[in-house]
Amino acid sequence: MSNFFSKIFSQPFDLITIGDLTTDAFIHLHEGKIRKNSTGPELCLRFGDKIPYESVTIIPAVGNSANVAVATARLGLRTALITDIGADGYGQRAMLTLKQNRVVTKFIKIHKNLSTNFHFVLWRNDDRTILVRHEKFPYQLPTTPAPRWLYLSSLGPDSLTFHSQIVDYLKNHSTVKLAFQPGTYQIKLGVKKLAPIYRRTEILFCNRDEAKRILKTKNDNIKKLLTTLRELGPKIAIITDGKKGAYVQNKLGQNFFIPIFPDIDKPLERTGAGDAFAGAIITALISGEPLDKALLWGPINSSGVIRQIGAQAGLLDQKALTQLLAKAPTSYQIKSL
Repeated sequence: MSNFFSKIFSQPFDLITIGDLTTDAFIHLHEGKIRKNSTGPELCLRFGDKIPYESVTIIPAVGNSANVAVATARLGLRTALITDIGADGYGQRAMLTLKQNRVVTKFIKIHKNLSTNFHFVLWRNDDRTILVRHEKFPYQLPTTPAPRWLYLSSLGPDSLTFHSQIVDYLKNHSTVKLAFQPGTYQIKLGVKKLAPIYRRTEILFCNRDEAKRILKTKNDNIKKLLTTLRELGPKIAIITDGKKGAYVQNKLGQNFFIPIFPDIDKPLERTGAGDAFAGAIITALISGEPLDKALLWGPINSSGVIRQIGAQAGLLDQKALTQLLAKAPTSYQIKSL
């Protein structure tokens, strides 16, 4: 066993992330139109036709929780991932990728008769639509030492009992802080079924559309969204808004705006920007930074990701991130709302 893994198994984890892992197939499209709709833009392709594509890129070991695990490990945390994969080629490649990124894979369960999740990413311009499918894994929380933080995100539709196991774990480990970034099916489960998770959350991450779906509202007022999210229980709520930046309400109910990191380069594609953002902020908080400084780490990490294909290639290490922060213009700072 390497010195790194000997050390990491003998010390408490800074972070354990929990959530489904997948392989992404990026299908680069030039065909199709982006049509505006009252519920959001739509990608429109001719039905029944053969649609040419530019390229396809296969990227293993991704998904919200895997991305945050890699992001935080690259920034220097002792990070492990709890997830389920199949005993197939995609699962094998995922394990290798995670180990290469210094993520501890000890708690990953491999299922002989199931397949590793596989998603199709329809990439058009600098954004994407993702076709998702979650394998029906028999989720079971492994026995783990108590980390400083847990990060919970996307799980499949049959995961309600698993969430109850996580709640029980948190009850038995009161010092563990929880970061929660609800995935598609967790939003569909609703706030009532996941109320104990929301109440136990230290920091909640979501984008603006997800916030409205979580709260089942059409109200687009950012302050109202932040306040109502925190009423569910999280001590801190953060809403990302793509190119416009992000918004936060802290434990005192104060609202702030977080700008995007100033950059003249045009983004290539935006998959994983939110995970990079969340991972950097969690790392900064675990490293002892106050919230106002930790919030500035997020957009810097995202700025690296959107220059590359996929959610992990552009993730920064701590040296690169802190150098960019030191060189940032004085205008790069959080502002009161």
